[in-house]
Amino acid sequence: MLRAAVELFNRKGYDATSMGDLARELGLTKPAIYHHVAGKEQLLGQALDDALDELTAAVAEASREQEGTTAYGRLRAVVRRSVEVLVAHQPTVTLLLRVRGNSEVELTALERRRWIDDRLAELVADAAAEGSLRADVPPALVSRLLFGMVNSLVEWYRPDGAYDTATVADAITAIAFDGLARHETRPAPDARQ
Repeated sequence: MLRAAVELFNRKGYDATSMGDLARELGLTKPAIYHHVAGKEQLLGQALDDALDELTAAVAEASREQEGTTAYGRLRAVVRRSVEVLVAHQPTVTLLLRVRGNSEVELTALERRRWIDDRLAELVADAAAEGSLRADVPPALVSRLLFGMVNSLVEWYRPDGAYDTATVADAITAIAFDGLARHETRPAPDARQ
C-alpha cells in the first residue's frame, strides 16, 4: 500500500492524490484502506520516515568522533553512503524533496532535513579545522552543495540504467572531494600564451 501511495504522490502530487485514487490504484475500497491506515497523511509520514531514517542514522554516525578517523574521512564516507541510501529509497526520497511544509508531517520532515544539513555542515567545519578542506567556503553552503549533488540523482538515476550505485557513489565522492582536475603532474601552461 505504501509503495502505491508513494508512486501516486510522486506522479500526481501529494495534495492532488485522494484516498479514492489510491483505492482505485490498489483495486480496493476506501474502507479497506482505512482499515489499515488513518489517512493519506499517515502514509506520507511513513514514506518520509523511510526516506529519512537511514540517512539520519548515517549522518549521526559520521558526526561522532571515532578513534582512528578524521572528520574528512567521515565526511567522504557519509556523502558516499548518502548516494547508496538515496538509490535504495529513491521513490520516498523523491517525495521528500518535493515536501514544502504544508502539514505537520511535512514540517517534521523538513526539520529532520535541517538537522541533517546542520550535522553535515558541522562535519565540514571540523574537516576544515583539521586542515583537510578549504576553509574559505561556508560549511553550511558546502553541506547544501554536497547534498544538492546527491539529491539531483532523483531526476535522472535509474537502477537499470547505465551506471550502478557504486559507480555513481564513487563519481560523486571523487568529484566533490577531488574535483575534476587531472591528477597527472604536468607543467602549468604559460599564462602569456
